[in-house]
Amino acid sequence: MIQDIFPSRLDNSFRKCDICENDDFLCFDSEGRILVDTHSGKIVFPKNDNNAVNKKVYAFSVDDKRYFIALGETSSTDPSYEYLTIRQLRDKFSGKELFAAFTAYHLWKWYSDNRFCGKCGAELGLHESERAMKCEKCGNTVYPRINPAVIVGVIKDDSILITRYRRGFAHNALVAGFTEIGETLEETVRREVMEETGVKVKNIRYYKSQPWGMAQDILVGFYCDADGDGGIHMDENELKYAEWVKREDIELQPYSHSLTNEMMKIFKEGKI
Repeated sequence: MIQDIFPSRLDNSFRKCDICENDDFLCFDSEGRILVDTHSGKIVFPKNDNNAVNKKVYAFSVDDKRYFIALGETSSTDPSYEYLTIRQLRDKFSGKELFAAFTAYHLWKWYSDNRFCGKCGAELGLHESERAMKCEKCGNTVYPRINPAVIVGVIKDDSILITRYRRGFAHNALVAGFTEIGETLEETVRREVMEETGVKVKNIRYYKSQPWGMAQDILVGFYCDADGDGGIHMDENELKYAEWVKREDIELQPYSHSLTNEMMKIFKEGKI
């Protein structure tokens, strides 16, 4: 999955420090595209440019490599660099650089969306001692937001419930959805499966979780069993396909970065 970069390790601890010459400088444009050089067949980020006027903030490190984010759009005169979407990178690359891009996007999006205080409207500033934005006028403190969402592998005998979204993602998926206010994750599983497919479920069991910076999510994977005959009544506004698919007939996604694909894969291989 996207976060599987062992033996490398992400360290997201907050540090108040200045950028150095060899640090990677992660730059996004107003549309959320990241500045990269991919001509060598791998993701290369720009190094610190002391001439850039943008405010820079420490993001995280991977092993001994430090990454900083530009708070503001930065252009490059080097023709080898171009702005690409996170999805474009996901479709072509893997490894720690891709995970760094995903995680940096999550932080950049949060900084970009929280320039002003939601209480008094004053401009927010960087907190001195933690990963937060602080309003000097009213004292309001804003922390990075993470959205919980469930991925659900619903099983009936030797089949799993496969879906395809009506818009957006074009490959096979499992039932998924965001947790709403006042819900437990297990209640989210029951509600989302019922809303999307009309199937009741039982024996809900946790599998694994995954950070997913593309949508500022933490994805939480569950398997469960169909309760009853498993008759499908699909939400046609959200899905264009929902069917029980036998193990040997499952068509996996074209890349292995997602929790959804791993859950389909281990079911297909008879490991659950």
